[in-house]
Amino acid sequence: MEATSLVPAEKQRYQKHLNLPEIGPAGQLKLKNARVLVVGAGGLGCPVLLYLTAAGVGTIGVIDPDVVDLSNLQRQVLYTTDEVGKPKAKVAVSHLKRLNPTLHFDTYTMVLDISNARAIIEGYDVVIDCTDNFKVRYLVNDVCVTFGKPFVYGAIHRFEGQVAVLNADLGDGRLGPTYRCLFPEYPNEIEIPNCSVTGVLGVLPGVIGTYQASEAIKLITGIGQTLSEHLFMIDLLTMNQQKIKTKRRSDAVELARQGLISTSSQSSPGELGPQKMSVQELADRLALNEDIFLLDVRERPEYDMCHLDGAVLIPVSMIPNNRKRIPTDRPVVVYCHHGIRSDNVAQYLYAQDGFNNLYNLEGGIHAWAREIEPEMAVY
Repeated sequence: MEATSLVPAEKQRYQKHLNLPEIGPAGQLKLKNARVLVVGAGGLGCPVLLYLTAAGVGTIGVIDPDVVDLSNLQRQVLYTTDEVGKPKAKVAVSHLKRLNPTLHFDTYTMVLDISNARAIIEGYDVVIDCTDNFKVRYLVNDVCVTFGKPFVYGAIHRFEGQVAVLNADLGDGRLGPTYRCLFPEYPNEIEIPNCSVTGVLGVLPGVIGTYQASEAIKLITGIGQTLSEHLFMIDLLTMNQQKIKTKRRSDAVELARQGLISTSSQSSPGELGPQKMSVQELADRLALNEDIFLLDVRERPEYDMCHLDGAVLIPVSMIPNNRKRIPTDRPVVVYCHHGIRSDNVAQYLYAQDGFNNLYNLEGGIHAWAREIEPEMAVY
């Protein structure tokens, strides 16, 4: 049941909002009754969650399957060193409840995928895309378009970031552009940037995430002008900013529908694409002397620091020109630091050459060191 008023403690907590004529009690009540899903509790998700919690958004969903890693702490400001190895979603919510105990939080420690996306997203008014996973981002788009829900997009790369408000009601019977209107073509898996390789300025997600939180608050309260028909971009090295006009495609709904159909078919039982392998399974199979080709797709300095015995190093950028070095007559286990780059490579090889002997090592060499070979160097 929706709240109809603010209690005295809320009036005190949100006094600075109430002093703004644009928000006032009516706007704060809208925030109290709002339901927002934040997809990803990493670099972007941390500032988004902190500011939405502080602003008094009544129900906040947090979905992230990952655990806190030491390398996250340079930019993911919700977490502390003693929380390394713990589930991000649970840790984030524990901190947020202390910041604002009057709110309700939904915690999801799973991957958002075709099997659960509709059921989860349907229960929220606004979705905020804080993921660095293109598959999840396109899925969020397609489900939001299907349900007619707005979502706030954000992305970062090195020193640059971008923000947009997508599929939002423009107030005249029209809806704003979708993610597929901006980026119709799913990027080649091998071309997808990864901060593990390229790096990212620690404060960048703080800047972009704060913009995302601001856009969400404007969507909920109806104040100001949102980025509904613009893509905002900023470069923190130069402080150059651009705001590019965007437009909804006439086939936006059909693109989303086809995207969901494609995702569903790719996830159907019996799929011949890349499979997953746990580090324990790999250890067991290697102990039986099974002939497995270990493909390390990290960079040379990472490989020199630690690698699996017998692994062949072919960095991600060199995969396209070295496909013939990868066998098709025995299992190929692809691994990287945490399993993200290797998953991209496995998907790329399957799409390009139809490899049906590919396995992505879950958790990468970091999981191997933690569970199988604790004396291995970690980074």
